[in-house]
Amino acid sequence: MFGIEIIDASLLPALIVAVFAGLISFLSPCVLPIVPPYLAYMSGVSLTDVNDKRKHRKIIFTALFFVLGLSTVFLILGFSASAIGTIFFDYQSLLNTLAGLIIMLFGLHFLNIHRLRFLDQEARFEVGSYEGTAFGSYILGLAFAFGWTPCIGPQLGTILSLAASNGSIMKGTILLGFYAIGLGIPFLLFAIFINRMDGPLKILKKYFDVIERIMGLMLWTVGLLMLTGGFSSISFWLLETFPSLGSLG
Repeated sequence: MFGIEIIDASLLPALIVAVFAGLISFLSPCVLPIVPPYLAYMSGVSLTDVNDKRKHRKIIFTALFFVLGLSTVFLILGFSASAIGTIFFDYQSLLNTLAGLIIMLFGLHFLNIHRLRFLDQEARFEVGSYEGTAFGSYILGLAFAFGWTPCIGPQLGTILSLAASNGSIMKGTILLGFYAIGLGIPFLLFAIFINRMDGPLKILKKYFDVIERIMGLMLWTVGLLMLTGGFSSISFWLLETFPSLGSLG
């Protein structure tokens, strides 16, 4: 009921990867550093005024609509990728191989073995007179999802590849929904605790290189699993270890 029947052992490994990919996307060097000024820009609140309760609530309010905006784009992308995957279902093996190789190439970029210049670019958008409004924040969320695609593209592309290979439009859409959760919840938590984030942010900045390498290893692993059919093996192992998972599907 309510879609729980489609969350089974075959999807569970991909859902875990999707949430982790969203979290890593948030922690990436081209996203995390701009979160504080973006929150201030969206809400129209100066970072020096974050201790004011009324202005703090405004930051949280606009952050919520920002997350809704980027989630909208991710869900549409998930639906589209899954739909394309069902159309080319007969060529699923070839598509999995190509997707696996591309994802592994993205992994090499973050491991600093082979840098891809276009992944170091980004595009930013202005919301003009809608600054500080729910509508402006929602539009900015839509723009963020598209504008930072070169930066978060490898992680997003990995989840889109998994969505396309699932052979189910609903499962693919849910997969991108979990990616949005992994990226969106940390953003909301940052907004809620923005007046306490100076210290943790300074610490995280020291480990951006480590975060990128973790990202690279994750992409390389996912690509390898797609090439070798590893996700199916993990699904069978989960069913054997936790038989109750079979009842969800």
